[in-house]
Amino acid sequence: MSLAAADALPGEFAFTDADFEALARLARAEFGLSLATSKKPLVYSRLARRLRARGLATFRDYMSLLDKEGEGAERLELVSALTTNVTSFFREKHHFETLRSVLIPELAGQRRIRIWSAGCSSGQEPFSIAMTLLDGLPPGTRDLRILATDIDPAILRRARRGIYPPEDCETVPAEFRQRWLRAARDDADSLETGPDLRALISFAELNLICDWPFNGPFDAIFCRNVAIYFDQETQQRLWSRFTAKLRAGGFLFIGHSERLSGPALAEFTTAGVTTYRKRALPGPAQPS
Repeated sequence: MSLAAADALPGEFAFTDADFEALARLARAEFGLSLATSKKPLVYSRLARRLRARGLATFRDYMSLLDKEGEGAERLELVSALTTNVTSFFREKHHFETLRSVLIPELAGQRRIRIWSAGCSSGQEPFSIAMTLLDGLPPGTRDLRILATDIDPAILRRARRGIYPPEDCETVPAEFRQRWLRAARDDADSLETGPDLRALISFAELNLICDWPFNGPFDAIFCRNVAIYFDQETQQRLWSRFTAKLRAGGFLFIGHSERLSGPALAEFTTAGVTTYRKRALPGPAQPS
């Protein structure tokens, strides 16, 4: 098939409509990503660097590369390029206020506590959860674990290090900074999370549209600003799968531009801004 000049975006590499459609099909099948045609310039600009890094001349060559065995790492580079790892400590503070004022008092007498940060990015979300739990729960709460997952192994390596520049830590309350952050041993200009926080968190690579190798149940799931990359069908399937992993009365926290929809809606009541609580028994759907 010849390349049609009218189909190509101006730039270093020819990028036809057929190239974009092939990438969009792969992104949806492998990762659940929904790429509208309007995203074509953005996809070009983000993936052109991957073509340069791999010494490729065309996007068709890149698609051929992605089809080869042993190129799983490049597929993860693809999803990393197509998504945005924007996060911060205590982002969307109302969720942490609900965790502190509603959920923690209920958990205080509970032996086993499990929280899942699904799409944890560079780690600020699970570390914020850990600070909130340690501050609010009685001392000596032992069976407490936070699962933190992300599809991107590079961003998980940053999360596991737990080292952040001071400006990234400005949204951590002063008392929490004093208790749980300290000067990084290997980088005097940065702060690192303390061992009490790290001990609570297990970081793991996970593609949310694939199988989940754990059972739950979780007391709360944070999945914020992740579903925005999925089409409605994939979103609704994700909400239903989260429902099955939450205990009755458990909380689901989602992003500010996301809304619960589909069959899972009947399983929840609204508990705040982009905050949902699983019913003890199935009930009528709530208005979205």
